[in-house]
Amino acid sequence: MLTNIGIPGLVLILLLALIIFGPKKLPELGKATGQTIREFKKSTKELTGDVIEEFDDIKKEVTDLKK
Repeated sequence: MLTNIGIPGLVLILLLALIIFGPKKLPELGKATGQTIREFKKSTKELTGDVIEEFDDIKKEVTDLKK
């Protein structure tokens, strides 16, 4: 998705963000975006870990039943 933007597109997006939000709000916006992405990654890892744990438990039960 972001691979087709390129350097000129990225510069254009940053300039538009600077014009829209101003130089004082831009760092706050970046920080909030970073925190949001960090929380999303954390939640995704927790969910993935729970699913893998459940899968391992089911796999163990199935192997125990085969014995």
